[in-house]
Amino acid sequence: MTGSTPRDQGAQSEAPRSRRLGAAARVTALAGSVMDLHVRIALQEVDREKRRLISGGLFLAMGGTLMLLALIAAEVALLVWALEAWGWSLVQALVVLAIADVVVAGISLRIGGQLTKGPYLPQTLDGLSRTTKAVLGR
Repeated sequence: MTGSTPRDQGAQSEAPRSRRLGAAARVTALAGSVMDLHVRIALQEVDREKRRLISGGLFLAMGGTLMLLALIAAEVALLVWALEAWGWSLVQALVVLAIADVVVAGISLRIGGQLTKGPYLPQTLDGLSRTTKAVLGR
């Protein structure tokens, strides 16, 4: 009885199949390992960038605060100078200073509004519309 039985033929055909499944499992494991490594590196980069952005934001806030304090000091100095040089009353000097501030603020807002108008890149418009849809739930 040198012939093979159907049971032996099934075992022989499953051997190449199990080798293929073993190779596929190894490739899948390798791909999973590479993805884990990629995710780990990406998380490290995010942490590094997050620290950089937070540090930059803190320095911008500190610079903005110091600039505001310098502006207040300059306005106080201008107020004292107007009181002494022109002999104005405190109320007159404050009113003139407030009007000057409103005029400069209006000009700044107008220029800023013109600069923020288009044209925008299509990617920017697409990102803005997706963000707006996500926020508004549409």
